[in-house]
Amino acid sequence: MSADTKAGTFTPRPGAAPLSRMIRAQAALETRMLLRNGEQLLLTVVIPTLLLVLFSSVDIVDTGEGEAVDFLAPGVLALAVLSTAFTGQAIATGFERRYGVLKRLGASPLPRWGLMAAKTCAVLVTEVLQIVLLTVIAFALGWSPHGNPFAVLLLLILGTAAFSGLGLLMAGTLKAEVTLAAANLVFLLLLVGGGVIVPLEKFPDAARAVLELLPVSALSGGLRDVLRDGAAMPWADLGILAGWSVLGLGAAARFFRWE
Repeated sequence: MSADTKAGTFTPRPGAAPLSRMIRAQAALETRMLLRNGEQLLLTVVIPTLLLVLFSSVDIVDTGEGEAVDFLAPGVLALAVLSTAFTGQAIATGFERRYGVLKRLGASPLPRWGLMAAKTCAVLVTEVLQIVLLTVIAFALGWSPHGNPFAVLLLLILGTAAFSGLGLLMAGTLKAEVTLAAANLVFLLLLVGGGVIVPLEKFPDAARAVLELLPVSALSGGLRDVLRDGAAMPWADLGILAGWSVLGLGAAARFFRWE
């Protein structure tokens, strides 16, 4: 034992913490910020919950044969992923960029890819909480899902990747105010035209052919094929989501501006 230790003094060891610890700490901070933001809670929890309860309880939209909740629950799960991975992340990151937060964090010992990894972890934690809550509510409304759990997990992961890439691309290229308006507008448009609440069969054939290529349509349709119809693996929807993931994440990596 050294003399310094015997005397009760300790020599400081300056330097960065282990990378894994920095990412965990940043992810925990990002998660708390997401959950404390009132606007984000409205998008991620309140709106999906109200839509699920309202449209499952009141015959407003013709959802076809079977219980309305069996059609709506998969769509609302897709909406939850959209609201967190795209809308919420785009708005939060856009204002962090405007106020110089990203620039300062980019100069910290945490590498930029580590910051993005932490943001992704925060999104995933929030989505897990959303999915658990919405699943419990759906079960209370009489939902009876069935299908391949691995297919559901794969759809959710690819959907998260696709929406995260598009959200980061928007936040990293547009002004914060433009991002705020555009992200909310896209959320509303996809809510109506993404097969979440209104079946795509209700749209004209030409419009439907285009809408089916949207990531939220692929996610909601794929989840519905598995959880309602018992499909083993919705390859077409997975392919669309994979394409959007590559496009969105690649473009975000290429064009994202930190200042």
